[in-house]
Amino acid sequence: MNPPTSQTQIPVVDFAGWNSDGPGRQRVAQAIVAACKKVGFVYIVNHSLPDTLLEEAFHWSRLFFELPVGEKLLAPHPDGWAVHRGYSWPGLEKVSQAVSADNDEERATQLREVPDIKVSRAAAQYIVIGFSTLVVREENPMQPNQWIPEETLPGFRAFMNRFYWEGFRVGGEILQALAAGLGLEDENHLLQKHSGHNNQLRLLYYPPVPADALEQQRVARCPAHTDWSSITLLFQDDCGGLEVEDVNNPGQFVPATPIKNAIVMNVGDLLQRWSNDQLRSTSHRVTLPPLADRIEGEGRITRRRFSIPYFLAPDPDSVIECIPSCTGPSEPAKYEPITQAGYNQMRAAMQY
Repeated sequence: MNPPTSQTQIPVVDFAGWNSDGPGRQRVAQAIVAACKKVGFVYIVNHSLPDTLLEEAFHWSRLFFELPVGEKLLAPHPDGWAVHRGYSWPGLEKVSQAVSADNDEERATQLREVPDIKVSRAAAQYIVIGFSTLVVREENPMQPNQWIPEETLPGFRAFMNRFYWEGFRVGGEILQALAAGLGLEDENHLLQKHSGHNNQLRLLYYPPVPADALEQQRVARCPAHTDWSSITLLFQDDCGGLEVEDVNNPGQFVPATPIKNAIVMNVGDLLQRWSNDQLRSTSHRVTLPPLADRIEGEGRITRRRFSIPYFLAPDPDSVIECIPSCTGPSEPAKYEPITQAGYNQMRAAMQY
């Protein structure tokens, strides 16, 4: 019998060297690419997003989700999958890894039988146990934001727009580092297809839930899935619960233990296609947090959890095809070219 393989560890990369003029810049790029090839996830520390800005973002998120339901519903998520904006009350959204070329409705119905327990304001809450997200994006007529009135939460809209573009600035630096680490002469090879207007910023709130409901799968927080975009930047509080599939032991998951103010960056499906599978889009989920992050009073209850994912996506008409440095005579392209809009439509139809 073969001994079990070792458990995957999520690498930590110090990004400070990226803004230097010396060899530290290339070391950062190579370290990020190595992590994305081996694990698909990486902690990025000493990035250029100020700690104070992150603290303020979580402050605004808590203020939003503490509003009465009726006030949050002043910015409702539109029906269907085509417009992904506004407040998603618990149970509206079902995250699934399943992808169907013909959008099999029977299969989609089966996937929705276990309700997700998260709350969304896609510029995102409710059911008994649910998930609510806020997706923010301005200046996009195809995906108009749904904002609560300014007088309901003064300053919220202005801050979230500022945070959105600061997030894109930092994400752009990471895309440049990825391009350099992949050996591309032009560090802007990936970034040039990202104007920033097709990104998605979410504020996520996971309300407290009985631990046994998660253990017995009567409810789900966020089932295992991969992301659709190029890369995801995740900021999480100290609660825990995010898990990443162990690439050495498929089907098993390892905790992505929170590191204060670090970015948890992961590869999305489109970047995996783009890199001809050299970079790994790894499945991940949100489930029961560690024992220390549960309330053990009357019954075992999870703490509430806040996180802020920022999805960087190419512009809708961008054609995703193999990066030149990721193919050759012995390694032909594995995927047909596809536009970001075409892939997004295929995935989104299964979610709502």
